[in-house]
Amino acid sequence: MKILQDAMDLQFEAINEDMPGSKWRRVFDRHWPAYSRWFVGEGVRSRPTYSMSLKALRTHMPKLLPTYEAILETAGGGDLEARFLSMWCPPFYVRGCSQAIVTGAEPSLIRNYDYSPRLLQGTWLSSRFNGKRVVAVVDCLWGVLDGINEDGLAVSLAFGGRTAAGEGFGMPIVLRYVLEFANTTAEAVTMLRNIPVHMSYSIALIDRQGNHATVYVNPDRPAEVVERRVSTNHQHGVEWAWHAEITNSVERAAAVEKLLPLSASIKEVLSGFQRPPIYQTNYGHRCGTLYTAVYRPFDASVELVWPGSVWRQSCADFQDEVRTLRFNDGKFGGLAPTFSQVTVSS
Repeated sequence: MKILQDAMDLQFEAINEDMPGSKWRRVFDRHWPAYSRWFVGEGVRSRPTYSMSLKALRTHMPKLLPTYEAILETAGGGDLEARFLSMWCPPFYVRGCSQAIVTGAEPSLIRNYDYSPRLLQGTWLSSRFNGKRVVAVVDCLWGVLDGINEDGLAVSLAFGGRTAAGEGFGMPIVLRYVLEFANTTAEAVTMLRNIPVHMSYSIALIDRQGNHATVYVNPDRPAEVVERRVSTNHQHGVEWAWHAEITNSVERAAAVEKLLPLSASIKEVLSGFQRPPIYQTNYGHRCGTLYTAVYRPFDASVELVWPGSVWRQSCADFQDEVRTLRFNDGKFGGLAPTFSQVTVSS
């Protein structure tokens, strides 16, 4: 990754569009060149065919097929687009992330998304693809990094810290399926147990009743529900030492654990997520914090948080908007950036 000179603008765009249409197509046109290069970086024949991808969707997530077909039609219906948008056996990729499930008077899910600012899609999408309002930060054009639905089910992902890879879906499309068709944590867990994934992830879930779960999903072993409210980038223990070291996975997990006594408030936990070691600045290794998300199941709302800035949306009230965050004095090789400018347009 190149060292930035003085500043970098990171754009987030909020889009409210019930079904794939002109707004989503604009996002597709902006990001497809980069996604397509990444998808065929190992050669086009290294990726499954369209027929294989379609068969996988029909087998494991059949209720999502109409949405997939609508997305594909909006994207133009090409073969490569169809293969990519299925997210069946995509290339291997890694990222950071810290997650905390807060119980008590007001249940919530709080997460830091850690990655390279150059590789963030930056789309916040409110949709109603299958009759249920879903608000999610999007990856791979329509998949979910983290999100919530109108029933108050919130979910987020963190890379599981393993090099294992196998035949399965990219996690963002699985979380899309969960938010589209699950109402509760229990229903979501059942889905996660039955859908194959191509990499290891730790999934955090909480619903409006306060029922919660952390689920370890892997390509080479069954999904496992664990009694933990904290997840970073290892599961039971460190299996990929290099990645755990550069992402401070163990240190972050310990710091998050200290934030979560039963009496902890959302404000207290959020404050900790805005400080090192949970808040990361190692952007040169693709593990700097790009945003903090706070999901509140009671009112199906979410806040994206940066130092000095809070952006709130909800399933009941979601507004189209663009926010540009300027990282100053942050030569992304390791120095901490500052967010000195936030511009808003509707």
